[in-house]
Amino acid sequence: MIKNLVSNWLAADKKPDGWTENLKPSRRAAHAHADAPKDLKESIARAQNSLLGIQNQEDGYWYEPLRADTTLESDTIMLLNFLGQGNSPKIRGLADHILSEQLPDGGWPIYRNGPADISATVKAYWALKFAGHSPDDPRLAAARHRIKELGGIHKVNTYTKFYMAVFGQYDWRGVPTIPPELMLFPKWFYFNIYQVSSWTRSIVIPLSIVWATQPKIQCPPHAVLDELFPDSRRHVPLKEAVAPHGAISWTSFFLLWDKGLKTIEGHGGHWIRKWALRLAEDWVLERLQDSDGLGAIYPGIVNTIMAMKCLGYPDTDPRLKDQMRALELLEVPGSKLEMQPSWSPVWDTAISVIALAESGLASDHPALVKATRWMISKEVKIAGDWKVNNPQGQPGGWYFEFNNPFYPDVDDSAMVMLALRHVHLEDPLSQAREKACLRGLNWVLSMQCEDGGWAAFDKDNTKAIFTKIPFADHNAMIDPPSVDITGRVLEFLGYVGYDRSYACVEKAVRFIREDQEADGSWFGRWNVNYVYGTWQVLRGLAAIEEDMSQPYIQKAVAWLKSVQKEDGGWGETCETYADPAKKGCGPSTPSQTAWAVMGLMAAGVMDESVARGVAHLIATQKQDGSWDETEYTGTGFPKVFYLEYTMYRRYFPLQALGTYLKLLKKQEQDLGAPSAARS
Repeated sequence: MIKNLVSNWLAADKKPDGWTENLKPSRRAAHAHADAPKDLKESIARAQNSLLGIQNQEDGYWYEPLRADTTLESDTIMLLNFLGQGNSPKIRGLADHILSEQLPDGGWPIYRNGPADISATVKAYWALKFAGHSPDDPRLAAARHRIKELGGIHKVNTYTKFYMAVFGQYDWRGVPTIPPELMLFPKWFYFNIYQVSSWTRSIVIPLSIVWATQPKIQCPPHAVLDELFPDSRRHVPLKEAVAPHGAISWTSFFLLWDKGLKTIEGHGGHWIRKWALRLAEDWVLERLQDSDGLGAIYPGIVNTIMAMKCLGYPDTDPRLKDQMRALELLEVPGSKLEMQPSWSPVWDTAISVIALAESGLASDHPALVKATRWMISKEVKIAGDWKVNNPQGQPGGWYFEFNNPFYPDVDDSAMVMLALRHVHLEDPLSQAREKACLRGLNWVLSMQCEDGGWAAFDKDNTKAIFTKIPFADHNAMIDPPSVDITGRVLEFLGYVGYDRSYACVEKAVRFIREDQEADGSWFGRWNVNYVYGTWQVLRGLAAIEEDMSQPYIQKAVAWLKSVQKEDGGWGETCETYADPAKKGCGPSTPSQTAWAVMGLMAAGVMDESVARGVAHLIATQKQDGSWDETEYTGTGFPKVFYLEYTMYRRYFPLQALGTYLKLLKKQEQDLGAPSAARS
């Protein structure tokens, strides 16, 4: 038995021969554009120049604002009032942005061109009242009417009720209990804080401090919400607020648990509560070290600020001031003030490097070398939360933001390593890349889940029972493996020499095949949606040299072709998460068109469908080299929170055009004659 364990461990740790050489780009010259189709050549050049023009010249990274819905601006107005800054000049700018996003029917959506959402609409209404808008304002009157149509104020989600309760606008009895005593459960216990997703921890643990203290913040008279309540009740029982459930179910169990906790609240041992609060406070403070806020995400930062104030931190405390600065850094200044949910420089930089390199920019171009140096500097070298469920893993990998060492993620790590292999470096930077990629590769391999897939931040974070907890209505309580991340990992593994003879690859392929939809597509967890998932899986399978003529792959190809638009592009909306029957439906977007084109090319397709997709990208490109994108194509929490990556419209089309050019040239070489596609 011991012999088998040792041999399995050695096999798992074995790397392909020459894998480090595969981290280095070919020293071939960049694509020669002289004999390329003129419109393709010009489009690539414009896109490259556009992307190079927005690189940070000092440090070498790429980054543009990451946008989301108006709940961020609404919550910021709430927070400023919580802090006693209701007269802040920022509130007008935030309110102006909220008003600019109101739908004709009076509501507010959670993604562009989407329907009104009850929580976003109630938050926006309340924020506008905080900002001094009269309830008699026709825009607020329209919002009240829409709130009623959507089911009323009691239909809002947990975190909206939580914030309203802080200001006395909702009864705490109607808010799910988030006790800090959660911190007392040991790591080996079936339920502990490390069995929920990393972002849930960042949201919930500081909120547990707020729950325990239940501050009574005076709501300004002009911001009370009495008119939104249909009667005198200021809460509804949780059993009426959660999804339909049976009398015997995990939902019913957790409702009883919640009721019991509320009954004993204030009657338990005072020392236990103090102990739990101290553990929660220490947990938060530890993860603020060298980080841009808790989890480097907006809700983590906002909830941490509230928790610190509940614990009595003065405004002069440097730790609280750091969190306020982190929040300010999320502002997108302008005539209307917007808030970002996070920063995305590591992600944006990695994909920018890939797009530029795959479109023919010389591998030793100074912009790529500078970006590589910056990415290597962001490598994670400490153990974070992931270590709890992966004790054998050693630090490595990359995170998403500027500074977030406790939370590297598999997706960014794979993408960064895919980028690093494109750049020619001289020593000692070349050696630094090799060492960083070795650590990153080992970390990613150690994060593979039992079912063969990879998740974002944690390993085997799959206990679906926790999705039934009353405060789990952000629809992302756990972090299970996804096919899109698994496909990206396979892409990197394939490029450095892994194939199906390696157990990690074989398990991943099985996971992907088992997760394929009946129509041949794959679900996209982290971007919208089936077009994204299908592209990433096909690209990963191609990299490990899977036989792309197999029926299951050709089924995916057929699905992609079936949802191509008349204009040659592809598009699907965030609505597909709520209604999968609408997959592949929506206006064409540059990012989704690029994904589909690259997915088809990864499967070996170079036919009219690909040519039409490329023609659509060329025809819709702006003179400055970028593209317009009217839809959200990024996903935070499916059905709940979506993202607009403003750089997707820049680098993904460029990557697709570069891949197409490369394959055109390969066709010419294989045929020994000029391509018929030349114009």
